[in-house]
Amino acid sequence: MAKKKQSRQKKMNTRVDFTPMVDMMMLLITFFMLCTSLAKPQTMNLTMPSNDKNISDQDRNAAKASQTVTIYVCGNDKIYHVDGIPNYDDPTCLKETTWGKKGIRDVLISHKTEDGSVPVAEIMAAKIKLDQKKLAHPEQYPDSIYDKMLGEIKKGNLETGKVPTLTCIIKCTDEASYKNMVDALDEMTICSIGTYVIDKINEDDEKLLGKLNIK
Repeated sequence: MAKKKQSRQKKMNTRVDFTPMVDMMMLLITFFMLCTSLAKPQTMNLTMPSNDKNISDQDRNAAKASQTVTIYVCGNDKIYHVDGIPNYDDPTCLKETTWGKKGIRDVLISHKTEDGSVPVAEIMAAKIKLDQKKLAHPEQYPDSIYDKMLGEIKKGNLETGKVPTLTCIIKCTDEASYKNMVDALDEMTICSIGTYVIDKINEDDEKLLGKLNIK
């Protein structure tokens, strides 16, 4: 009896061509690049001291003492403040505080001017009210209109009338860290301080800090 021949299965190699997928990925990437809004750059407006030698120190720091707070960012994560312009002959004008809430933030919010008003607290309340309006009706407050209204608030132009604004002078010692300087600038943004400058430590500042052994 003849033996049956064993059937042999023909093996075939399976190959997937991914070339069309590359084209499809490029089309998808192009689509998302055109349809997605890119992240907007976050910038910070700074008012730096003038370098014009013809301007006197009195004109350069032209601000009422009652509407000014001088902040010293020092080493070892220390921060000090002076209510007004520093009195270099009186070391007690320099007061130590802490970072964040219940620290420098409360100092700015509770600062009173000579007429007894609390400008930062009023400005922050107006900003919160504006944010609530934008949250409730975002279509009525695009970025252009919101930024314009916020700028007026920081200038002290409120719905209830004009209020004085606070000027902050930030001075960083050589021992201060870059992080602490950024933290001080963040407090300006949180408290909606419209005018603040980063000034250099002068000889009088060094003598004042040296009397209290502050680095």
